[in-house]
Amino acid sequence: MRSIWKGAISFGLVTIPIKLYSATEQKDVSFHQVHREDGGRIKYKRVCSVDGEEVPYSDIAKGYELPTGEMVVLTDEDFADLPLTTSRRIDVLQFTPADQIDPIYFAKSYYLEPDGQGAKPYVLLRDALERSGQVAVVKIALRQRESLAALRVRDGVFVLETMLWPDEIREADFGFLEEDVQVRPQELKMAESLIDTMVADFDPAEYTDAYREALQEVIEAKVAGREIVAPETPAEQGPAVDLMAALRASVEAAKRERQGAEAAKAPVKSAGKAAAKGPAKSAAKSDGKAASDGAEEESAPKKRKARRSA
Repeated sequence: MRSIWKGAISFGLVTIPIKLYSATEQKDVSFHQVHREDGGRIKYKRVCSVDGEEVPYSDIAKGYELPTGEMVVLTDEDFADLPLTTSRRIDVLQFTPADQIDPIYFAKSYYLEPDGQGAKPYVLLRDALERSGQVAVVKIALRQRESLAALRVRDGVFVLETMLWPDEIREADFGFLEEDVQVRPQELKMAESLIDTMVADFDPAEYTDAYREALQEVIEAKVAGREIVAPETPAEQGPAVDLMAALRASVEAAKRERQGAEAAKAPVKSAGKAAAKGPAKSAAKSDGKAASDGAEEESAPKKRKARRSA
């Protein structure tokens, strides 16, 4: 990883120099727009809609469009006068329980690494924050934007979660919230039973991006000149007519799936013992049978000779 920002955590009179890294990356398959006929890359020109002339990047400014359609042009000098702090500080504003911050506010995650002589105060604040069970609410100016952020600890490292402002969260204004929807106690109990049946520890490694994997397979097949065979997609089921019956069937299906998964994970001790004993017993039986067969073969000629002499 490469650091994208350098600054310091300001905690009271304590300053902790840090480096900031992007903590996440999207594993997406990227494409270019190309000419279908020859695969040539498509290029775009910046053309003014008024005079039709191509505009060099140095002559491009930012414009804010009014409801009337008029354009307000802003220059670099206009932005220079804004009260955006230029100090590279992460100011700790307060400490608060993590469950008081709705995850909908989180925008992007960053790792913080101590820089220079900042290791000791970094570890001191990290350990104190972990022991308190709190997260730090901070403010940071990053990429020409001032943001609230939450500072928490993950695997011994500070994670900075930039947050949206309250007016950036949309209201969930949906009509059904005003309706009087009645849910029967039996249905609620069955839904809770389904939830209990499907409870498991979360392991993100168990899940994969099936679409990205399939798309990568298509690209590799194109390169190799192979034919693509599309997998059959199961038919989508419509909404359940009988909610109670659908819940009951879901509970039974979840139970069967869980029992199958547990059976697959369980160590096969008894089978191992049987396998260990089985060959020995069968070998002993076969040896005994072979011995008895041999004895019979040896004794058979003697009996026949005795009968002839008689």
